[in-house]
Amino acid sequence: MQLRDKDGLTEQEFLAAYRPGDYPRPSVASDMAVFTVTNSDAESYRRLPGKELRLLLIERGGHPFLGRWALPGGFVRPNETVGQAAARELLEETGVDQVYLEQLGVFSDPCRDPRAWVMSCAHLALIDARRVEVRAGDDARNAAWFRVLFQPEPPAENGLRRMRLGLCCGGISLTALLERRPAGRPADAEGWVILENSGLAFDHAKIIASAMDRLRDELETGAVAFHLLPDAFTLTELQQVYEVILGRPLLKAAFRRKIAPLVRETNRYTENAGHRPSRLYRRRQEEKP
Repeated sequence: MQLRDKDGLTEQEFLAAYRPGDYPRPSVASDMAVFTVTNSDAESYRRLPGKELRLLLIERGGHPFLGRWALPGGFVRPNETVGQAAARELLEETGVDQVYLEQLGVFSDPCRDPRAWVMSCAHLALIDARRVEVRAGDDARNAAWFRVLFQPEPPAENGLRRMRLGLCCGGISLTALLERRPAGRPADAEGWVILENSGLAFDHAKIIASAMDRLRDELETGAVAFHLLPDAFTLTELQQVYEVILGRPLLKAAFRRKIAPLVRETNRYTENAGHRPSRLYRRRQEEKP
């Protein structure tokens, strides 16, 4: 016996008569906050280089926001999921696949794109810089890694959290001021509101702020930092990755106690580094997802 609805239709009859065009539908994009950690210039050959957190941005080659910088991404095709779209766009922009990629959240403000109603399913990606070959897509003028600063500002009079986002590459400097407002649940990506924006397209400052929050949260509770390092690394390099993400220095002894369960020693040491060789470590196999 086939079930019938209030109009007397079976499911087959209902689907045959259904017209999707009767309902407004958004376009769906998949945008990515792609982070890496690179070496900064060492002051001398015998001094360890510092680390910098960097974010991949593309310079838009067409309207809207012509000439502004944006996160890499594109529209989801009819035959793919949002995750598959993100992986495809990442491969097209960086030449890299099989990297850490997770869904960040959905950004659905009806006015976020001046062309039409476009929802973005944003993703967070982490890449070892040595594996990356950055190239601009067909709709971009340029692609570059921007150094990331994400620092607290004095809170608003109502006590709401405010953060200053700074992105720089060569002589290019992009900034935004954001405020974190209650939005149903603490992890809601839409809780960020852009108060000031200079140089970034769409609502991508909000996506970047949400990505930084997620990255810092997962750094405290998991082993996400290992996705930004080669297979073998020193403990100093690992601590530097933590520090550039958190935006603050960490005590060496306390840090090493914290990460001891996550790493294992190897029999290898650094070579040709201009300073005393350091032991190399690997992530413990059982900690991998």
